[in-house]
Amino acid sequence: MSHAISQASSNGVSSEATLPQVFVFHLMSWPYLPADFAQRYDSAWVWCPNSLYDPQRGYELYCEYLKTLAWAEELGFDGVCVNEHHQNAYGLMPSPNLMAAALTQLTKRIRIAVIGDALPLYNPPVRVAEEYAMLDVMSGGRLIAGMVVGSGPEYFSYQVNPTYARERFREALELIIQAWTKPGPFLWNSRHYFFRHVNIWPRPLQQPHPPIWIPGIGSLETIELVAEKRFSYMGLPYFHIDINKRVFDRFRESCGKLGYEAKPEQMGWGVAVYVAETDRQAYEEFWPHFQYFVHNCLKGIGLVPPGYTSEKSARAILSQLGAFLSPEHSWKDIEEGYYAIVGSPATVRDKLLHCINYLGVGVLMLGFQAGSLPHSLARQSLSLFAREVLPYLKQARIATPTPEKSTPRPR
Repeated sequence: MSHAISQASSNGVSSEATLPQVFVFHLMSWPYLPADFAQRYDSAWVWCPNSLYDPQRGYELYCEYLKTLAWAEELGFDGVCVNEHHQNAYGLMPSPNLMAAALTQLTKRIRIAVIGDALPLYNPPVRVAEEYAMLDVMSGGRLIAGMVVGSGPEYFSYQVNPTYARERFREALELIIQAWTKPGPFLWNSRHYFFRHVNIWPRPLQQPHPPIWIPGIGSLETIELVAEKRFSYMGLPYFHIDINKRVFDRFRESCGKLGYEAKPEQMGWGVAVYVAETDRQAYEEFWPHFQYFVHNCLKGIGLVPPGYTSEKSARAILSQLGAFLSPEHSWKDIEEGYYAIVGSPATVRDKLLHCINYLGVGVLMLGFQAGSLPHSLARQSLSLFAREVLPYLKQARIATPTPEKSTPRPR
């Protein structure tokens, strides 16, 4: 831990600091794709044949995945994260709100973060306001409300015009906030939505509304919106850590232009994690299942419809594609880019402490079950992490780094 903190100081971290929050993130991927999937199929998204899905195995997976997430409470984590994707083998949660509802009854303390409902895909978006209010009440005020534009493949799956995605997202977001905070019934009339009576029942327990997290991959529109609203920005995984650093620096800069300093707890970062007794054991147990994820589950994730984002943001995202996780990456590339953090408890601890100071984030969203990783290994890793890594993270003092370009190197 001392290495990570002293390294942070040399990178220009201020004396003001905050304690990190640690969440368990779960994609609920389909781990039973055929061995030759990558050779026979060109995508795990949109048109991936649903004949490859087995409902009986799906039932067993949901039971085990929920059991793992609920166990995070007993292990001392701050919260759990679920998310929304459609028509794919990458993540089996077309309705993350259903998963969150189950978790409200399986847990009592931890926060439940839905990251998040893809607002332009909901018609009417008032449905999101209602369901999130239900979840907040059912959980006793533990909901974190994630709002997303939705990934590119989703617009093909739902046949939603991507040209208006950003407009619809902004309007739906404002409508939801007003539905939570403004006494109803009231009239809503905007370019894309008209409601004569906005009057949600129930209302959320947390006042004025649940915390709002908005994830992104560096889109300027998303960064500026989150900074403007003073919500929390969640950096998504699969990019080289230097790309994430530039994104968070850009977010801090956007907040500064609006007259305030972004705090670490306003930023979160997601990454896959695996812990075993030794570095070698961790690599041998994790690497085949992570390769399954990269070769199969990620195939087709980059499907982006025209008009989905602005030309300026599209150029920025395209310039970063070489730093996106791909099958061509070697294990050395994975380690150096921090696409996953894998090793003994000491190795994982030092790397995570190093990264949260390098990035300046106060929220970690850690995925413990990538790809085809068996439940037994995922829980073994989760347990070891909780015993030997989590206590150090809970004591860490995370602060805002100064913008710089150097890459943190793995131990």
